[in-house]
Order: sequence, then C-alpha cells, then structure tokens
Amino acid sequence: IRGPSMAQEAAPVLLVFLTRLASCTWHEGSGYYAESQANEVHMVEEPAGEPALDYRRVPQWCATLNVYRGEATCYSPRGSAYRSSLGTRCELSCARGYRLVGRSAVQCLPSRHWSGMAYCRQIRCPVLPGLLRGSYACSAGVQMDSRCDYTCLPGYQLEGDRSRTCMEDGRWSGSEPVCVDVEPPKIRCPDSRERIAEPGKLTATVYWDPPRVKDSADGIIKRVTLRGPEPGSELAEGEHVIRYTAHDQAYNRASCKFSIRVQVRRCPVLKPPQHGYLSCTSAGNNYGATCEYLCDGGYERQGTPLRVCQSSQQWTGSQPLCTPMQINTEVNSAASLLDQFYEKRRLLVVSAPDPANRYYKMQISMLQQATCGLDLRHVTIVELVGQPPHEVGRIREHQLSAGIIEELRQFLHLTRSHFNVVLLDKSGTDRERYILPVSPDELFDFIDTYLLSQQETAQRAQSGDTCE
Repeated sequence: IRGPSMAQEAAPVLLVFLTRLASCTWHEGSGYYAESQANEVHMVEEPAGEPALDYRRVPQWCATLNVYRGEATCYSPRGSAYRSSLGTRCELSCARGYRLVGRSAVQCLPSRHWSGMAYCRQIRCPVLPGLLRGSYACSAGVQMDSRCDYTCLPGYQLEGDRSRTCMEDGRWSGSEPVCVDVEPPKIRCPDSRERIAEPGKLTATVYWDPPRVKDSADGIIKRVTLRGPEPGSELAEGEHVIRYTAHDQAYNRASCKFSIRVQVRRCPVLKPPQHGYLSCTSAGNNYGATCEYLCDGGYERQGTPLRVCQSSQQWTGSQPLCTPMQINTEVNSAASLLDQFYEKRRLLVVSAPDPANRYYKMQISMLQQATCGLDLRHVTIVELVGQPPHEVGRIREHQLSAGIIEELRQFLHLTRSHFNVVLLDKSGTDRERYILPVSPDELFDFIDTYLLSQQETAQRAQSGDTCE
C-alpha cells in the first residue's frame, strides 16, 4: 500500500501481488533437486515507470538451485546473501564420476525461471566383451575408476593388458588382451625296464603301454609321434631308447623317453676238445644254447655229447673227450673193415710189389713228413705191400689178415705187380688214383677242393691251419 505522496512522486508501475505456495519439486532426470516456490503472479497495470523491486518483500526471485551429485556456484548482483535473486548467475559442475548434461551456467530471469536446465549423469564405460578362454572381474562394474582384471583358464597365458580402468571420458584404458595356449602338453612315458632274452635267442619281445598324454588347455592332443621300435618289437641285446613326442592344437610339444635294456644271460665259453670241435646253436653260450661235441675223423667221443646253457648261467653235464678210434681188424670181411671208417675217415691205400720198391719208399717218406696235414684232413693210410705168402697189410700198427688183403685188392682193383695209390672218400668211393708217388701238396689240394664237407670247410676257416 502506497501513500498519496509516494503515488504522486512515482511513475506508473506494475503492482505484483504474490501468493506463496511452498513445495518441493524433483525434476526427474534433471540432475538437480530444487526446493521451489510456486508463485502465482498477478499483474496490475499502473502508469509506466522504472520498476522498483523491493528485495525485502521478495528476497528469493528464482528457485534455489541444488544440483544432485554436483554443485552450483552462484554470483548475485545483490551480494552473497541473495543467491537466487533476479540477475543471479550460477555456474554448474558435477562431482567426480559424473558428467554435466545441459548448460554449464544459468541466470535467474525476470520470469522467475532459470535460463536453462542441467543435470549430472554418472560416467559409465561400455560393457567389456567376454574374453575367449578367460574372464575378468571388475571392482565397480562399468563406473568410472572401476578396474577390471583379466585371468585366463588353466593352460592359457594372458598376452596384453592384465587390467583396464574406466576413464573420465567413458572409455576403457588399454586394449583387450587375449588368452593364448603356450603351455606344452603333459606327457609321461612308461618306466625304463630290463628284459632277459628268450631261451635260445639273443632277443626279447617287449611290450609296453603308450604314454599318458594330457593337454592343460583345451584337452585336445593333435598327434603323438614315436621314435624308436614299436611295442611288441623283438629287441636285440643292448639298450634301446624309445622317445614319444606329443603336439597340441597350438603346436606346442612335449617329449618323454624311456629305455629298455635287453640282457642275454651267458654261460662261460666252452673250449673245443682236443682232436674235436663244437657245434652250437644261437650265439654258442647264451641261455638256451645247445653245444654238441664232435670229434675229428679218426677220433671217438667219450662222455656227454650235448650240453645246454641254463638260466643260472651254468652248463649242464661235463666236457667229453675225443680219443683215437679203435680199429678192429678181427673182422670177417673187407666191407666190415671199411664200415668202421664210413663218414669218419678218408683212406689213402698205397700198394707196392715189395718193400724195396723205390716209389713206395718215396711215397711213405713224403707221407710221414705230412702226418699233421693228413690227420687234419681225416686221412688214414692203408699199406698193402709184397707178395703172398709174405704179403703185409697194415693200418698204423694194426695188421690185416690175408683174406682181408685179398678182398681189398679185388674191391679196389689193385694188382701186386705195380705201384698204385688210391684215394677213397668218407663214403668209401674211389675218388682218385696215382701210378706215381703223389706229393702231399697235390694230395691236399685235391682234398680241399673236392672232398671237404661244408662243416669241415667252416671248421677249417674258423680254426685255421693248425699245422702251420
């Protein structure tokens, strides 16, 4: 209410009658909360003039600004006591972790409204994609400053950033890592072992289980290769190394190896008997080997013919002897006499008209000097010398009867009038004849070329010429 004096002095003004209705309003999504006062404005037209605002009557022109998760810094032309008076300017800002959406500064207008609106929106980064063969854990989801740590499944290794942080610009720091399979598969071979060679053999058939293979990543083994013999192989004496190599899908590989030692149990090496030799199976002294004692032609075995190497590495039986064969001249026929030499000895029959025959003397002299070579080739000398009734027939110191001498001459077609030499093989067959004395070298060359058996040849090659 104005007095007459004031009405006369002042120019026409608008009289504003305010009815205050107090209320609190939350602007959804606005970002700030305001305790507002809804004012009903009634305007009465008075004579025009300069407006005069009575701040004592209207101290709060616009609604008070309260920015949710933020702050309003206001400057009023009336001073700090008038934070929402007409013309007040407020600068808006948000707390850390929030971004201002809207105007950064507003002004209180004569319309009793602020010149704009703004609110604080939480800063959020996009959801991180899932990690193949791994995972991540975040400290505060997708909010700012949230840290996400990456881990890989067992068997995989992380390559790249181990953690990422949600930054103020709404982006994640770093880049997305990957989980790679760098760990080789785990492989375990069978234990090393030793096997005894089978009886009568120098080998052992060995079986083993395949290696145990496991991949620590995806569990898939691409291939397993073997270097060495296959299971079930027959392995020779000695040590054998078997190596397996496993490859996973990422081409990582791992290897393992084990060894198999094949042992041959052996008995002491047997020595051949004097005037004899051995014929053995397998290696001759290994477990299960059998050795047969054989005597040279003209010698007979006395004792155990066979000996076997046992698993205890000892031989059965004892060593036999080779003794000179006993020639029985008290037989009824020449055939019975010759049977004693069948497959044992060769016979060299020397026939002469009388002991003074020069060819005879020369032949006997040469043969006496070659006794070793004759014995080595299993040759026995039979002498038929002279004329009946003083005719002499002998084999070494054994004398032959007149009937046996006559049968031998008829069997071999030997006359008493000339010097003759006849060579018989071990089966009693006439193989070569000489009408003149034959030298030992010529005789031995013929025997070595045509009459030696394979066994004799092998024995000669093994033992050499014992006469040298």
